[in-house]
Amino acid sequence: MNVSSTFQEFLQNLAIDNKEEISNRYGEITKVLNIKYRNTESKTLNSLKVGSYGRFTAIKSISDLDMVYILPWTEYERFKNGRQSALLQEVKKTIQSRYPKTDMRGDGQVVVISFTNYQIEVLPAFEYEDGSFLYPDTNDGGSWKTTKPRLEINAISDLHQAKNQNLRTLCKMIRSWKNYHGVAMGGLLIDSVAYDFLNSTTYYDDKSFTYYDWLIRDFLKYLSDLQNTNHVFAPGSNQKVYIKKKFQTRAKKAHKLVLEAIEAQENKNANQKWKKIFGRNFPSAIQLTTEAMDKSIATWTNTEEFIEDKYNVDIRYDLSIDCEVTQAGFRTDNLLSILANKIRLLPNKELKFQIIRNDVKGDFEIYWKVLNRGEEAKKRNMIRGQIIKGSSIQKEKTNFRGDHIVECYIVQNNIVVAKDRIHVPISEGVH
Repeated sequence: MNVSSTFQEFLQNLAIDNKEEISNRYGEITKVLNIKYRNTESKTLNSLKVGSYGRFTAIKSISDLDMVYILPWTEYERFKNGRQSALLQEVKKTIQSRYPKTDMRGDGQVVVISFTNYQIEVLPAFEYEDGSFLYPDTNDGGSWKTTKPRLEINAISDLHQAKNQNLRTLCKMIRSWKNYHGVAMGGLLIDSVAYDFLNSTTYYDDKSFTYYDWLIRDFLKYLSDLQNTNHVFAPGSNQKVYIKKKFQTRAKKAHKLVLEAIEAQENKNANQKWKKIFGRNFPSAIQLTTEAMDKSIATWTNTEEFIEDKYNVDIRYDLSIDCEVTQAGFRTDNLLSILANKIRLLPNKELKFQIIRNDVKGDFEIYWKVLNRGEEAKKRNMIRGQIIKGSSIQKEKTNFRGDHIVECYIVQNNIVVAKDRIHVPISEGVH
């Protein structure tokens, strides 16, 4: 495997593929607000792209876009005395005049505009001379708060240049990992920890794609060893970025997989090992010849579906699933406990998969995927893998040997916002 070319292709696969559409949306929102508050039709003045998109650390699955609209200070006089909610509603009404049929709501500090596969959050704010912003918070009776996204953008940009343009690429690769494995890490948290990591070492100051396997290895080690704290500090602004769900255990597992991938670097299956870390965005090895492909699929049909082909995947919340295992004459047990004891299941077990933790609030849909793997599944032409809409419970049965997989997805506003996976190892024996 050529590490450099493979990781370059990987980053290309992560590139945002609807930049023009997103840019047009930003421009349309800016224009209608400028007409209202600035007496200009400019699509660029008085607005700032912030969040992952503004820091240039986002990947193609981004679904949560952020924008600051800079209001003139004369408007502050109208709203300063406890009228934060009125300001938010006025901004919402103004944007709604451009998108009358689009779902839109005022939510705490922002106006949320929900398009088909993403949403844009508009923060109306007043800019101080130092580049910080005063914005309305409608919660708890209303207040005014300060944010400093320019400082964060500038800090990320400066270190990215100082570290041979490795910071933003690292942030993008880690987003791919967290989306594939369902790790509930926010974008600013990823960027902040990646910033701290590269700021703590000079090793990658002159390194590039050839060393990206080591870069991922070392960062995941850094992530897994991160001290037990509830927050880190954002670069530039030094605002607290809270850690809502611990990620150290999953980072440790990923680090182990990276070590295996590096060890297999010269083998033909190296790319498949990297895919276990990053998913389908990571390039495959050399393509099979047509003859080999025909031979490989001659006896079974590949019916597997992939959630990213149906929805954008942008993991924001924590989801955990477990499985209740039952069989006549045996006591009931849960699958996670069985796997912890490194026990494989026997055939003829009843399985009841269920959601045991779901942090997603509001309306959402639940989808399941049951994938049978191994030679027995191919022999029977029963690999399954279709994605089906369901409920919090999915019932299955252990039929034949193989290392099978069950995945659960939470879809909200046409975006996969949480996911979890369980491996189901079934031993020899046929039911």
